Amino acid sequence: MRRSLMAAFALYVAAGGALAQEPVKEPIKLDVVDDSLPKSLTGAPGNAAAGKKVFLTRTLGNCLACHQVTSLKSEEFHGEFGPSLDGVAGRYTEAQLRLIVADPKRIFTDTVMPAFFKNDGLSRVRPEFVGKTILTAAQVEDVVAFLKTLN
Repeated sequence: MRRSLMAAFALYVAAGGALAQEPVKEPIKLDVVDDSLPKSLTGAPGNAAAGKKVFLTRTLGNCLACHQVTSLKSEEFHGEFGPSLDGVAGRYTEAQLRLIVADPKRIFTDTVMPAFFKNDGLSRVRPEFVGKTILTAAQVEDVVAFLKTLN
């Protein structure tokens, strides 16, 4: 189990880092309210179909490396390290899901889940990835829209 987690994480870092976004000159400031991020990062709702693609793509979200989703059982390599995401839309509000994806340590302090929309305060970042986010604001909104379909 630990070996597969390490392999999945190494793949995530290698693949996700290669597609990191352009550096942002200023640290991203998230408007967190009561362990949630109520405002859309883009000002518009996300697209669930696009979010599913980000969720499944090994070089983007790579969410299946750690999580299981029964409705995606035809996809290979579901992880067992993170919690199952079945019913996640019933456990968390949209605003909570947004914060969990953007910066999960704000809610789960001991998580190994990476912050997908954070560009400062990170540790062990290779120099070429400093100041970059893993996903764009639109991709975060798309993943949130997809997660909202997991009732």
